[in-house]
Amino acid sequence: MFQIQSMTHVTIYIAITVILILLFALRTNPLTITGAFVQEIFSSRKYLYHLAAMLCILFFNKIQLYIENKIKNPDDFTPSIYKFEGDIVASIQHFFQNDILTTLLTFFYVVVFTSLLVASLFIYTHSKDKKLFYALCYAMMINYMVAIPFYFFFPVNEVWFFHPKVDLLILEVFPTFEQEYRPLSGLNNCFPSLHTSISVTLAMIALRSTNVFWRRFVVTSACIIIFSIFYLGIHWLTDMAGGVLLGLIASQVGLRVSEGSRVYNGKLQVSMDRVNKRNVKY
Repeated sequence: MFQIQSMTHVTIYIAITVILILLFALRTNPLTITGAFVQEIFSSRKYLYHLAAMLCILFFNKIQLYIENKIKNPDDFTPSIYKFEGDIVASIQHFFQNDILTTLLTFFYVVVFTSLLVASLFIYTHSKDKKLFYALCYAMMINYMVAIPFYFFFPVNEVWFFHPKVDLLILEVFPTFEQEYRPLSGLNNCFPSLHTSISVTLAMIALRSTNVFWRRFVVTSACIIIFSIFYLGIHWLTDMAGGVLLGLIASQVGLRVSEGSRVYNGKLQVSMDRVNKRNVKY
């Protein structure tokens, strides 16, 4: 049976998955794609600043987890969620449970999820589609800026931790998940589900891409990841609903801001060209 032993293994699997995605999506040497990405970072300050801003918001998530661990006796809204939903997640897990599905969904939850985000940055850069690159950066920042306050003031524990009939199936494939992966995500950081919101965000932005394989792959992967959050016993349906709404809003705002910035820069460039032409005439 396929096993993930550590975050080192996770990193290796993510790297391999990203390479395979780039090969199928772009039919180009991954080294060439990586070179174009690095070149764009060093040649465009705007590009670098957007990427840095997105990475900074991920760092704020780490700060949130640190502060949260210092809070004694935090509120717990899990009983309210359970009272509303009942045994729906338990029923989903028990109906579909089998070893092959557990392995596949764990791989998508842990590896493919992150691979999609990384591959997005490379694909939009190589395709010269800066609008989608910037939209992704904006949308990712919105996802975290909206979700983090909920994690502070509306803490909800993962389903397996509260529900006696739900197991954390991910441990069958990734036995050290709680020690290795848990520091990246708090146990009570459930609502809204970032795995859901980011997956929806990636899918909505990918749908604007001209790359057919990429569009289909991201949308399919997003659906699988969203199903995995129930099957693996991690999230409630309420978390998913909040995540879908957040992902839709974040992606649309990101696209709007990106388009607005592009139009503004285009008009500014046209104005500068006209000024330069006038200067030449005089």
